[in-house]
Amino acid sequence: MATSMVYQITQEVQVNFRYPVIFTESAFSVNNKVMADLLTANSKVLVVIDANVSKSHPELLTELKSYALAHQINLVRPALQLPGGELIKKDISHLKTIYQLVADEQIDRHSYILAIGGGALLDAVGFAAATAHRGVRLLRMPTTVLAQNDAGVGVKTGVNYLDRKNYLGVFAPPYAVVNDFSLLSTLSVRDRRSGIAEAVKVALIKDAEFFLQLNEQRHALARFEPAAMQQMIIRCAELHLDHIQNSGDPFEMGSARPLDFGHWSAHKLEALSAYSLRHGEAVAIGIALDTLYSCQMGMIEQRECDQVLNLLSALGFELSSALLLTLDVQGALDEFREHLGGLLCITLLNGLGQARQVNQIDVDVMSDCVHKLQECESVRKPA
Repeated sequence: MATSMVYQITQEVQVNFRYPVIFTESAFSVNNKVMADLLTANSKVLVVIDANVSKSHPELLTELKSYALAHQINLVRPALQLPGGELIKKDISHLKTIYQLVADEQIDRHSYILAIGGGALLDAVGFAAATAHRGVRLLRMPTTVLAQNDAGVGVKTGVNYLDRKNYLGVFAPPYAVVNDFSLLSTLSVRDRRSGIAEAVKVALIKDAEFFLQLNEQRHALARFEPAAMQQMIIRCAELHLDHIQNSGDPFEMGSARPLDFGHWSAHKLEALSAYSLRHGEAVAIGIALDTLYSCQMGMIEQRECDQVLNLLSALGFELSSALLLTLDVQGALDEFREHLGGLLCITLLNGLGQARQVNQIDVDVMSDCVHKLQECESVRKPA
């Protein structure tokens, strides 16, 4: 019997991405040339800003106009103001608004979309920029601690859909990221603190020295002292960027995602709170839970576990949330498994600064850790 003809061409394409992540202050001061140096002369720029940022910094849009005039930047229209937080990620109509303006203003692949806001706005506007014309240059200006040290510096974009977080999204590196520390001055206490959780996370899985530094500076960080905060933001961003560059999986084709340490439960807790819980607040609880589990499974020592819990507590995080008692551990793990692509891969600790990937979780032990976290007095009283 004759075999069917088979002919195969194996195509391999290598694409190098390069983008700067810049830390500065007063980016729209006329004498600060960071933004002007990034933009190609006379190219069109469409600005999208978080309405809350515009309200908190009423001078910002005026400064932007003056800056554009001084440096011959072509702002095609007044800045589009959109809601931040989960509101922008769950309402697809905001994407349509951006797409319509891209068409109306003839924004092309050599134009820019300047997104000014927190991580949620950057995610949504980034998705619109990546999919309009198959990619308009995106210039991110994160305005929260969490966005400056994590969400705003990476390659992810996404919006919520079908009641699932980041169900629609693409991996698309930005053209550049400009972290303006001046924009953090009006953040609420909760929003300033929230971003510190990601620094604790990345320190625990990648850099023991950074964890010790955070522990030494815990009181300064709890007071949000500028020098400590800026040092924390820069190092946290460095570690996230290093992982994207050197992990061998920048677009998360595999199942191992160490940067999601503490996130399997955090994502569910956010949803259970109807997103009244900040992402960083949920991540802090998730870190505490997975740290307790790592200890219960003999991966880390009790003293190391105590160090983590006491640091989070000293920073001001509330780890004994009543939401934990409503957490369906097995259900949350199943959802996370689907998010990963079918194979469960959870990051745990193998020591301070050392991550360990596991493919199974003992649900009974994890459920016991939930109750231990509720009862543990050490996480309720700052050290």
